[in-house]
Amino acid sequence: MRTTVHIQNLRSCGCETTIINKLSALKNISEVVVDQEAESVTFNFHTKHDFERAKDVLSMIGYPIIGTENKLEI
Repeated sequence: MRTTVHIQNLRSCGCETTIINKLSALKNISEVVVDQEAESVTFNFHTKHDFERAKDVLSMIGYPIIGTENKLEI
């Protein structure tokens, strides 16, 4: 399955690289694309568990999905 999520705190190309590297390292997550202008991340996943894990990683590295708590103050 493929999904696009809109995230918080996306500010630079360095952010894009971090997101791509962290999500691509997860099992069953592939083809990660970051759109800085749209503040979104698109990726393939196999199961709902994989999707939830990707959401958790995004939050842990400072890019929570819009609509969830943002613990980072910029």
